[in-house]
Parts: sequence; C-alpha cells; structure tokens
Amino acid sequence: MPDDAPLYDRVALIGLGLIAGSMAHAMRRGGLVGEIVGTARSPETRDVAREIGLVDRVVDTPAEAVAGADLVVLCVPVGVMGAVAEEIAPHLAPGATVSDVGSVKRAVIDAVGPYVPEGVHFVPAHPLAGTEHSGPRSGFAALFDNRFTLIVPAEGSDRDAVDRLAALWRGMGAYTEEMDADHHDLVLAVTSHTPHLIAYTMVGVADDLRRVTDSEVIKYSAAGFRDFTRIAASDPTMWRDVFLTNKDATLEILGRFTEELFALQRAIRTGDGDLLFDYFTHTRAIRRGIIEAGQDTDAPDFGRVKTE
Repeated sequence: MPDDAPLYDRVALIGLGLIAGSMAHAMRRGGLVGEIVGTARSPETRDVAREIGLVDRVVDTPAEAVAGADLVVLCVPVGVMGAVAEEIAPHLAPGATVSDVGSVKRAVIDAVGPYVPEGVHFVPAHPLAGTEHSGPRSGFAALFDNRFTLIVPAEGSDRDAVDRLAALWRGMGAYTEEMDADHHDLVLAVTSHTPHLIAYTMVGVADDLRRVTDSEVIKYSAAGFRDFTRIAASDPTMWRDVFLTNKDATLEILGRFTEELFALQRAIRTGDGDLLFDYFTHTRAIRRGIIEAGQDTDAPDFGRVKTE
C-alpha cells in the first residue's frame, strides 16, 4: 500500500452521535479513508447529518451502509449491538473489518461475535474520550487527540486487521494499546463506570435534599459538584446499557467504594485527622500522575480554553 493511500476505501459508521461524528471529522482531517458512509436509527438524526455534511453519504439502513465497506464501526448503545450485527451480517463484504466503540467489551464480543461471518474480521475497540454532549452536531476532530483507544481483539482476530485498525486510531490522534476484554471491563469499572454512577447519585442526592434549594445548587456549585453535573448529563441510554452489561465488574468496584466510604465516615465521626490526611495525600498523588501522563491539565477549571 503506498504511503499516501487511504487506510480504508470505505468506512461505514452505524450510529451518528458524538463518537461517530468525531471519527468522521478526524478521518477527514487526516485524509485517512476514501469514503465515509453513515446511518442512524432516527430519521431526524439522518436529516441533520445530511444537512451538515457530517459524512460523504447518509443512507437509511445499516444494510445499505455496510455494502462495499472495508471497515464497519458500530457506534450504537451496547445493548443493541447484537441486533445490529445480526442485521448487517448478510451484507458485509468479504475481508471487511467490523469494530465498535462501546465502553464494555466482553458483552460486545459475546453479542456481536456469533454474527460475524467467516472471512470478516472482528476487532472490538474503545476510545477513552467523550463529552456530555450527544447527537450528530456534537462531534469534533480533536476529540481523540492524545487520548487512549484500547484495541481489544476477539479470539482469533486477524493480526493485520488489528494493526490496520490501530493505525487508523493513531491517525485520528489517539494513543493505542491492546487489552484483554475482561481486564478492560474491570479497568473501565474503576476509571469510568463507577465514577459515573457516583456522579449520578450525588446529583440525585442534591435534588432530594430539600433543605438546599434548586437555585442554591445552581448558584453555588463548586467545581466538584459542577463536574458531577457534567458527567450526569451524559447519554442515559448508553449508561443504562453500560451498567447492565458490565454488571460484575461494576458491582465489585462499588463494593470496594462502599468499604472505603465507610472507613472515611468512621474517620470523620471519630475525628481521625491522621487517617484523613494520609488518605487525601495518597489520592492527590494519583491526580498528579494523571496530569503527568498528559490526560488532563492542572489549569483551573474556571477560564480554561475549551478544545471543542
């Protein structure tokens, strides 16, 4: 393949929300693919995608989208990926690669894998990037820049197909690493899924605490609560499916979280300042590690220049 040749001649994006839209922008920015075809379940979403020129061609059904595509990316909620895979299976081109962007991997492999035909490569993936926004207007080319995309090969994944998909993600600005599906789900339960559940819970607590009025919650939100509300604004369908499909790992981490919370409650109740200080010192070091790894900035949240 010549150096300036596209990595894929035709990419089909099934679902046209934040991640698919950002992929389209990033692939165009890098000149990485020939044609981008997209579809979405909602006619309104398809109309908006056509209006803004999100992809080269918008079609009405997944079957139309995957025809002749050498890469198909499932950008739909985890809970419907199996049904979509069943729908597109008869229309996939021999030698094509099927991937996804779901934040749970074992459930996706179990749901999609049985429908992938012989001669089609299945390479699950998960970009660790996002915002609280959704829909076809929400994507932007820089979403994946300097963020990790985890490639999670299914059993028997073709090595060339894995390497080619990883090259696409790197071309879109991401770092890539490979990871086993079960380990991926445990890692994400720690770094994403449980924090989201805690954020939803904290916003719910504020809503239930009638001694603090709605106007006070809005007017006096400190950075911590504002971050909770930003996280809790994420797509409810996606997060419902995440928790239902990554149940075991999330429950394990929630159990650990509950134990830690009880220990902190006891320290506050008994006035154990040493325990609190040591605990906060340790967790502060983790934050410094995130900044040093380039996964966030230490700039104050107020006045940050937005990259979107």
